[in-house]
Amino acid sequence: MVIKRTMAIIVLTIVLLCMLACSAHVHSVGDGPRTGDSYQQRQWYALWGLIPLNEVDTNHMAGNSIDYEIKTETRFIDFVISYFTGFATINCRSVTVTR
Repeated sequence: MVIKRTMAIIVLTIVLLCMLACSAHVHSVGDGPRTGDSYQQRQWYALWGLIPLNEVDTNHMAGNSIDYEIKTETRFIDFVISYFTGFATINCRSVTVTR
């Protein structure tokens, strides 16, 4: 009984860690962020990421700034949203621009 419970806890922990893991791409432009102001939009994809459904304009999000950082990541909320929209092959990622 104790071994089954321990194995169940280990498997649950591994599953939760896999679900909470995020993938991120960070691009620094110029000298990187200066003010710490950040703007976020969600990028939507169909067919599990093959077809973009909207356009996220990072130049518009950066404004007139020449030093900023672009971070695209799959956050926990993106996993939750994709879980419910996955049956329709729709997924999303968060795009954040920090000035």
